[in-house]
Amino acid sequence: MPTKEQVRSFIDESETPVGKREIARAFNIKGADRIYLKKLLKELVDEGHLEKGRKRELAPAGALPAVAVIEVERLDKGGEPVARPVSWQEDGKPPLIYIVPQGRARSSAPGVGDRLLARLARQKDGTYEARVIRHLEAAAGPVLGVYSKVGKDGRVQPTNRKLKKEVIVRAENSMGAQTGEVVLCDILPGKAFALPEGRVTQRIGPMGDAASLSLIAIHAHGIPDVFDDAAIKEALAAKPVSLGKRTDLRGLPLITIDPADARDRDDAVWAAPDDDPNNEGGWQAIVAIADVAHYVTHGSALDKAARLRGNSVYFPDRVVPMLPHELSSDLCSLHENVDRPVMAVRMWFDAEGNKLRHTFMRALMRSVASLTYRQAQNAHDGETDDKTDMLRDDVIEPLFSAYAALKKARKKRQPLDLDLPERQIEFGEDGFIKAVHKRERFEAHMLIEEFMIQANVSAAETLVKLKRPCMFRVHEPPTADKMLGLHETLGEMNIRFAKGQVVTTASLNRVLEQADSEIDRELVSSLILRSQSQAVYSPDNLHHFGLHLQNYAHFTSPIRRYADLLVHRSLIAALKLGDGGLKDEEAVEFEEIGTDISASERRAMVAERETTDRFTAVFLANKVGEIFQAKVSGVTRAGLFLTLDDSGADALAPISTLGNDFFNFDPEKHMLIGKRTGEVFRLADRLAVRLREVDIVTGSMIVEVEDGRPGTAARTRRPQPGRKQTSPGKVPLKAAKKKKRTTPKGKKRATRRQEKR
Repeated sequence: MPTKEQVRSFIDESETPVGKREIARAFNIKGADRIYLKKLLKELVDEGHLEKGRKRELAPAGALPAVAVIEVERLDKGGEPVARPVSWQEDGKPPLIYIVPQGRARSSAPGVGDRLLARLARQKDGTYEARVIRHLEAAAGPVLGVYSKVGKDGRVQPTNRKLKKEVIVRAENSMGAQTGEVVLCDILPGKAFALPEGRVTQRIGPMGDAASLSLIAIHAHGIPDVFDDAAIKEALAAKPVSLGKRTDLRGLPLITIDPADARDRDDAVWAAPDDDPNNEGGWQAIVAIADVAHYVTHGSALDKAARLRGNSVYFPDRVVPMLPHELSSDLCSLHENVDRPVMAVRMWFDAEGNKLRHTFMRALMRSVASLTYRQAQNAHDGETDDKTDMLRDDVIEPLFSAYAALKKARKKRQPLDLDLPERQIEFGEDGFIKAVHKRERFEAHMLIEEFMIQANVSAAETLVKLKRPCMFRVHEPPTADKMLGLHETLGEMNIRFAKGQVVTTASLNRVLEQADSEIDRELVSSLILRSQSQAVYSPDNLHHFGLHLQNYAHFTSPIRRYADLLVHRSLIAALKLGDGGLKDEEAVEFEEIGTDISASERRAMVAERETTDRFTAVFLANKVGEIFQAKVSGVTRAGLFLTLDDSGADALAPISTLGNDFFNFDPEKHMLIGKRTGEVFRLADRLAVRLREVDIVTGSMIVEVEDGRPGTAARTRRPQPGRKQTSPGKVPLKAAKKKKRTTPKGKKRATRRQEKR
């Protein structure tokens, strides 16, 4: 007979709770000996070593059931979701639950805050693996939505696409809300299967108004947008910085180059030929970054506010800053013709763009000009204006010449070269949306991008060399499963991508080169991006796959990213550059901080994307019925996902709009295949679509495929076994003849149909 320890060991090592039958079978216990086993198990339960679950199953004390509701708590270093049990009654922290990917066919990756019903398997280290059974609706809580009057009462349509039910609001609970207003309401207790009832707690503003569209995202994602009094007090008390022991860079013509709608300016650049005779054709460059660490010190109210936010969040009409306006838009912003404190790195490059050395300094600078990307590009192209005319030869051209050298090294390094244009919302003077288009990208953008990358590399290399704490920007290589899916998808687009090869950025760039057009390149870029791991912040140097760099950290945007501020503090402490350096107690928290700010970054990205979708929906709302050119960017059982060429907006063509046929879905080849006609819709098809429906609340759009119109793809038809191909909408000849047969049984059925009519 087994001992208590042996039974406990068996149950501990079992992935799921087990019953008495499984234990008896494992130890070959039969007949009357089962009485002994029953007594032994009762003792283990009474002693607290085991717990009884449902169906009289046994598991170690504190173990989770085989099936449970879990909630995604955070993302791990690789960007994969980590969950916790929703119900946890034990002392101490609950065990970690790692969600097992469900393969390419899964509907969507769970995000932070998502609730899931999952099947759990306990691992030997005490953690659990979860296989998702289904996504659950979010727990009842404040709901943001659009109010509309229905009789005496009203209803709220949630802005969250996951919430399918409208909320009933009685007149006495409406706070006087009017139809079309965005409101926040609490859910009241009610019946499980009825529509929920709510009470309006805040009236935000009319739907469609720019302010309301941004506030929807701020409320829906819980983005902190109000600074406490202590942080505001510290910001108001901040003063300009004098030279002191800083290096004086005010004699150098540093300039800032930013988008026309930039809200802050945290980086300035300068370049000139290297005067070292041993570096013929080489260059020297300075990247100067706002010295936020001078104003935001560890443990201060400003520091706590910045860590809570993690980063600034940018919407088409506003920014929710990481730091109060007094710092982010004033004292820390590198405006022209004013003295500003900076952390600067001076770098030397050879004629081929390889970095030879670098040095950091704490300095004081004065920008000679704040330029836009278009201004800098126009000046380089020979079209100067009043501001750039005097700067072109001595300031702007050296920057472009230095970039030409850096570009050689970049090409040799082969970072991932994705073409992912941004959507830009353009407002008219009246404050209404004037246009939605792809943001222009100039060589000036790539110039600044490459200078910033070199500065970031220099920061990481310095901290690695000195063995000091660093918040690395980590991007791990894509998994084999994701690459297999990418191989199959690209194969359907006739793009070569060898199966099972060692994936490098160079091999992915060769894939991009096979795209026939700009629109194809954008789609392939999107597919490659989806196959990548999530980039995260971590104190562990796991390298950056996408940029093909061994040492990489964010250094260049401390006004809007907390990670950059931490890197500044570590450099200050490591290089003994004065006050504001990293504290030992802060370095201990790097892993936790990295997890937190990675989650904040993902939250901001989702909120920004959703808001852009809503702004685009508002712009296209009065274009319902118009025809647009589009590209198929996704194929599902529900229909086609398309991206409109002009605006970059995403839309769904439901399967019911694709034609008079039944379509089978092939998930491996990303196809919808007509059962009767053999008509095929596939990824990357070019189609003309008619805008049928716009939902401003959710930012979603419905389109229908136009057949035979200019720009429509010549969709292929797959031969059906034993069947001749026919034109769309026509019944094959065999089927037509079959319908005309008049057997006695057929006549009987026909007579019955006539009687029913």
